[in-house]
Amino acid sequence: MLLFCPACGNVLVAEEGPRCHRFACTTCPYVRNVTRKGPGRRGARAGAGGRRGAGRGPLTGGVPQVTSRKYPRLKEVDDVLGGAAAWENVDSTAEPCPKCEHPRAYFMQIQTRSADEPMTTFYKCCNAQCGHRWRD
Repeated sequence: MLLFCPACGNVLVAEEGPRCHRFACTTCPYVRNVTRKGPGRRGARAGAGGRRGAGRGPLTGGVPQVTSRKYPRLKEVDDVLGGAAAWENVDSTAEPCPKCEHPRAYFMQIQTRSADEPMTTFYKCCNAQCGHRWRD
């Protein structure tokens, strides 16, 4: 049986807590303590007027508790176009900036799709105060 986190929808994992076992989410701080209800056997018949397995279950949860959890360090984001160093040795052309109307822009062409598609041209405004980037 899988249990899912009501906050983020990820699968809860079983772990041993300080006083009891619990289900915890590995993504968010959601924790659900687990207690055992009754000594019932699986598949045994219920008492008179009851149905098979009614009201019995090995796991019952009380009020959900959220405790603090240490999150893993996030990965650093890589600049797909090579960062600031990629724009150091590029040519400029007479392409007006759509943001500040500066008449020139740096450009570079990169093959972003398959070989039978044209290359994508990336522009960066030559105006140091603007620096707007766009593609064509």
